[in-house]
This record gives sequence, structure tokens and C-alpha cells, in this order.
Amino acid sequence: MKRYFNFTIILTVALALFCLKAGAQTIEPEARLDKSTMPIGDQTVLHISAHMPVKTDATFQALVDSIGKVKIVKALKPDTVVDKNNASLETITHSYTVTSFDTGVYTLPEFTIHTPSGDFKTGTVTLQIKAVPVDTTKAFYDIKQPFAVSWTFLDWLKQHWLLVTIILAIILLVLGIIYYIKNKPKAEVYVKPEPILPLDTLILNKLQALRDKKLWQQNEVKQYYSELTDVLREYLEKRYQITAHEQTTDEIFISLKNRDIPKDSRATLKQILTLADLVKFAKEKPIAAENEKSMEDAIGFIVHTKPQPKPVDNKEDLPK
Repeated sequence: MKRYFNFTIILTVALALFCLKAGAQTIEPEARLDKSTMPIGDQTVLHISAHMPVKTDATFQALVDSIGKVKIVKALKPDTVVDKNNASLETITHSYTVTSFDTGVYTLPEFTIHTPSGDFKTGTVTLQIKAVPVDTTKAFYDIKQPFAVSWTFLDWLKQHWLLVTIILAIILLVLGIIYYIKNKPKAEVYVKPEPILPLDTLILNKLQALRDKKLWQQNEVKQYYSELTDVLREYLEKRYQITAHEQTTDEIFISLKNRDIPKDSRATLKQILTLADLVKFAKEKPIAAENEKSMEDAIGFIVHTKPQPKPVDNKEDLPK
């Protein structure tokens, strides 16, 4: 009985070890390269895979920037494929694009895959990097110049259409403002018309302005009589329609021969103009009383010869 019990224990342990070994043998790690030989600077893909039961908790060894002189360019997305013949098995693959810039033969080490039942290692893989062959029998050539790219204004316009649109909009806006300002209707400014003074009032005002200048009092006698006769000639031209500014004193009186002017007013005018001619041409020097009297006589001549208002017939005032 005791011998039978020992046999049972040994058989159980053996079956457990067999099952454990059988389960472990179902994980098959592998490492392979798409190309085992390539020129320097070229690229190939390193695949690290494990064929194992579905949902096995497996962790692949992390790879850094390089494996010796073999550089890892980038890590690709892991891939999982279920076995077509056995749905309980799957293959997980981690892939890396690698390259090298040194010639030689490089043996990539074993890669470890960690599982709860233990660690599994892939086999080693060999990568041969060859130098690019150079034919030294051929002549050397200059490096080709960069190709000229055709770049037209239309290409630039397509690239900067937004900027061009904004600039054109600003220009149109400015032109519109300028056009509006230039063509804006101006507000009418009312200017109060100056009252039209009667001829006698206008001439009397000029005589008063001349008197206020006090020319003869400042020994400007010749200037005084020149301006005095200019005012009188202006009055004669407008009052009697003669060209008094272009005529001598004698010619003026010939033009006034048939004009209705009182005799005393004619005499006064002749006295003023004659004295003025003596001062201007004969260097006569009148006394102060004569200078003042010439102004008073000129004012009197205007007052006595000014146009008289025409009587207005008012029929309403007539007796019925």
C-alpha cells in the first residue's frame, strides 16, 4: 500500500512537469530581417515576433536608439495575427526600421520576451552592410547645379491672394474717401451783400478818408492834391459819363460844357483842378487855408451836383 502511494505521487509530479514543459514549448520567439545584406545608409526592417496562445501576458524587450552600430530609425506599430489553423494561437510582432552608416557584418543579439511562465529569447540575426562600389576608371564629374524652378507672378499671386485682396480693399477705400471729399456738396455760405451806396455818399466817404490821412499837414502837398483830383475825376466819370481820368483840366470842362452844372459849382471845380495842376506841375505851395478850402470846395461840389431822386407819382394821394 505504501509502495502504491509513492508511485502515485511520482506519477503526478511527472505529469505536472510534462504539462508545464508542453505549455512552455507553445511560445515560439523569432527575430528576422527583411534584408540581411544592404548598401551603407540603406534601410531594412527588423521583426521581433512571438507565436503563443491567445491572451498570453507577454512583454517584449524595449529597444532604444541603436543596437550597436545599427541605428533604429523608427518603431512601427505592433501587429497581431491569429493563427488560421488554430484560433487559440496568435502571433504578435514588433517591427523596427533600422539602418547603418558603417560597413561590416553585425550580429544582432538575442531579444527577450517576458511571460509569466518565464523568459524566452529569439535567435541572433546577422546584418551585412556593404560599401557602395565606385568605378575609379571613369572620369569625375562636377556636381550638377540645382534645377531652376519656374516661378511666375501668377504663382506668387496664388500664394499671397489674401494679402493682395486686403491691399486692394484699402486702396479702394482710400480712393472712395478722396472722391467723396472732392465731390461732397459744399454747404452754401450766406454772405450778406454789402449795401450799395449812392455815388455821392461813396465819394464823400473817400474825401473824408483823404482828409483823415492829413497828407498836407505832413508836407505831402503834391500827394494830397493828386488823390483829391483822382476822387473828383472818379465822381465826374460816374456822374456825367466822361473819361475824366484821361483828360486834362481843359478837356474836362469841354466835356462838361453841355452838362447841367450850376455856374458857381463849375467855378469851384475849375478852381480846385487849376490849383492842383499848379501844385503838381509848377511846384506851387499853397498855404494851409488854401489846402483846407480845396477839401471844403470839393465836398461842396459833390453836395450841390449829386443826383437828385426822381419824384414818385402816388396816385392814391390824388383827389378823387
